[in-house]
Amino acid sequence: MEGVGERLPPGQKETRGWPILHAGSVPPLHKGNWTLEVSGEGVENPLSINYDTFFELPQTRVGCDIHCVTSWSKFGMNWEGVRFLDLMDRARPNDKARYVVMECEEGWTTSLPMEDLMREDVLLAYRVDGQDLTTAHGGPVRMLIPHKYFYKSAKWLRGLRIQEEDEPGFWEVRGYSNTADPWTEDRYVYSRPVEALKEALFSGRKAEYKK
Repeated sequence: MEGVGERLPPGQKETRGWPILHAGSVPPLHKGNWTLEVSGEGVENPLSINYDTFFELPQTRVGCDIHCVTSWSKFGMNWEGVRFLDLMDRARPNDKARYVVMECEEGWTTSLPMEDLMREDVLLAYRVDGQDLTTAHGGPVRMLIPHKYFYKSAKWLRGLRIQEEDEPGFWEVRGYSNTADPWTEDRYVYSRPVEALKEALFSGRKAEYKK
C-alpha cells in the first residue's frame, strides 16, 4: 500500500474534510431539472440526457484521491457515475474531437484535451462515498478527473462540447493553469490567484470557485 508521501503531490496537505469553496451562490439545480447536452463538431451523434436516462448508461465505480489547487488533498474517495468513455461510445467522436469544453450551470466552463478524458477513471459522477452528490459539491452530476487539479472536475455539469479548438474556461483565462497537473505543481500561469478570485467576487458575476 502506498504511503501518504507517495500519494501526496508537491505542495499539498491531506485533509479529512471536504472543503466547499465557491464565489457566489449554489445554483437551484436538482435531479428533476438536470439535463446534459453532448454536442459539437466533434461528435456524430449529439445527445440530450435527463437524470433518468443517464442511468440507462453503464455505471462504474472509481476509488481515487483528489487534489485541490488551493493545496489540500483528500484520500480514498469512492465515486459512482458514468465513464466519459462509455458516453462517447454513444456520441461517436470523429476526427475533429480534440478538445472537450465542460459547460456548467450559470455559464461556467473549463476544458481539457480529449485524451485527458478518455481514461478509465474519468467519470460523470453522481455519488460519492455511498451518498448522492449534494448541490454544494456539484450535484446532481459533476465531472471527476482525478489526475488533474480539482477545478477541472467541473461542478454542476450541463454540457460537453466536443470540438477541434480549445476554449479555456473562466478561471484559466484569469491565470489558472490550463493543464492543471498536480504532480508538477502546475497551478497558475502567473502567481496572482488571489487577484483572479477578487475579480470574480466583485465583477457582478456569480463566479464559482470550481471545486
